[in-house]
Amino acid sequence: MSDQQPVIKCDSVYKIFGKDAEKMLQNANGKVVAEEFQKAGCVVGVNNASFEVKKGEMLVVMGLSGSGKSTLLRCISRLTDATAGNIYIEGEDLTSMSDKELIGLRRNKMGMVFQSFALLPHKTVLENIAFPLQVKGNSTKDSIQRAKEMVDLVGLTGRENYFPRELSGGQQQRVGIARSLAVEPDIWFLDEPFSALDPLIRKEMQDEFLRLQGVLNKTILFVTHDFDEALRLADRIAIMKDGIIEQLDTPANIVLNPATEYVRKFTEDVPREKVLKIKSVMEPVGDEKDFSDLRVSEDALIETVAEAVLGDPKSVPVLNANDDIVGVVHSSKVIHVLFGENSTLESNA
Repeated sequence: MSDQQPVIKCDSVYKIFGKDAEKMLQNANGKVVAEEFQKAGCVVGVNNASFEVKKGEMLVVMGLSGSGKSTLLRCISRLTDATAGNIYIEGEDLTSMSDKELIGLRRNKMGMVFQSFALLPHKTVLENIAFPLQVKGNSTKDSIQRAKEMVDLVGLTGRENYFPRELSGGQQQRVGIARSLAVEPDIWFLDEPFSALDPLIRKEMQDEFLRLQGVLNKTILFVTHDFDEALRLADRIAIMKDGIIEQLDTPANIVLNPATEYVRKFTEDVPREKVLKIKSVMEPVGDEKDFSDLRVSEDALIETVAEAVLGDPKSVPVLNANDDIVGVVHSSKVIHVLFGENSTLESNA
């Protein structure tokens, strides 16, 4: 990531539900203890959240039910007003915007997809996707043309004139994604978008989502309670518990270096080879003269190249994006990751 201005910035954001929440927060001097607030009849949704999201980054916010992940997303989109703190979208303070400014921001910069598809039952696929564009004031012709492009993008060609009741759950979810993308948002909020789908369709939708992100390069805040889903999708993961962000880091660093006992329990059963990249286990190029003919990318997941590396007795060169050799990987190191004690590994991710 570059040093450019973050697309999203949260600065000491709190969301506390209940009577006298603001007064209690002021008296707490920023040190909120959830149990004490609960005794006073308040519920702590978000507790002192501070972080940034860069352009094109996918930050996955995860935690168990009641951890505060959806509340945080709703605060950042200002569907819910934060109790305290500042939220900036491309440098503009969201918390000080008027209703008119907020509506304009949502219409022109934000896309939202939620667990409930919220499709209009009396409108076709094409009409559902075109609807937000017509709300913006676009002509019917332009809206329908854009909707057709989105239908092709999410793989629903041939179903333009179907009604929601005629679609599967996965197809309905694609319509919801297409509708949110139709307005060309810079920022995309997704709250448990795939959790209502069965496992096979969910995997297909994750694949589709990764494909779309590869094409569109949106700035994304994605909420889930599924750690496997977070590992598949995230550039970085924020793990929440009782409204607090326990750790925010790359998937590899969270698995290798959990910051708290809670995070450690979250990650203890994760197969390392599904998370770690080759650059996490490569070593500097030494005096090797007899390299393997095999070449692997530093960004390849270990599980995708493990069989090839294990079958080669020589040092395997590791290449960067420019095809320069930046290190070597040995079968012994891969064996250590797959079968040995993993906690001592250092991550370069």
